[in-house]
Amino acid sequence: MTAAPRDASRADARRNREKVLSAATRAFDEHGLDISLGAIARQAGVGAGTVYRHFPSKEILLEAVLVQRLDDLVETARRWAARADPVAAFFGFLLEVVDTTHGRQHACDALTSQTSWPRPGLAAAARRFRQALDELLRAAQRFGGVRTDVSTDDAVAFTAGCAAIQAAHHDRKSGTRMVRLALEGMRAPSHVTQETEFRDIPGTPGTLHAAPRCEECGVRLKARPTGRPARYCGATCRQRAHRRRPGTPRNGTATR
Repeated sequence: MTAAPRDASRADARRNREKVLSAATRAFDEHGLDISLGAIARQAGVGAGTVYRHFPSKEILLEAVLVQRLDDLVETARRWAARADPVAAFFGFLLEVVDTTHGRQHACDALTSQTSWPRPGLAAAARRFRQALDELLRAAQRFGGVRTDVSTDDAVAFTAGCAAIQAAHHDRKSGTRMVRLALEGMRAPSHVTQETEFRDIPGTPGTLHAAPRCEECGVRLKARPTGRPARYCGATCRQRAHRRRPGTPRNGTATR
């Protein structure tokens, strides 16, 4: 007779934990790491006791935010692997990592400024991320699209550098273009000299247009027999492009 109330209590606890994590992610991004747990609790719509019950310290909460971030990226890597050829999946995933890292410098700084990192939970999440990235890299190399001397460490370093490039540009479109050019350095020579996903960026002077590709990830698009040519491969890339438009807040609704 007590099973149902206990299950309901656990479900409430899971929902509250998710609320706190979501609020903490936004708070760290927008206000930095100095924001208090009480302020995060108010943003989450829960009591301070609920936050402390799940996350006894800010460091533990930050670790949970970073672990969730890495695990989300692991799922993103799997989606790329399932929907695109190995080369497009590898570079498309790196572009998405760079894009979603934008505006999260505060959390990233914590990893380099505190000697107590990485903690065990975060270290395990980092290993899962590296494994997912390694699988994409090896598949792209077997496909002949990425230099064989590129290692997973190299790909991680390229991604971190590209995130810095993106952050240095006030114009996101220009930043993305520079990121794409930087990632070209990992391509196998035979693919660099051919028409590739990053060399035919729509709207860039002097590019080739033999086959249309998604403006966000570079995946080859299927030609439409009628109507206007497609600009994106699907809803995910369309929404990402929409969120970067001027006047569009984080929830994706354009301001008037």
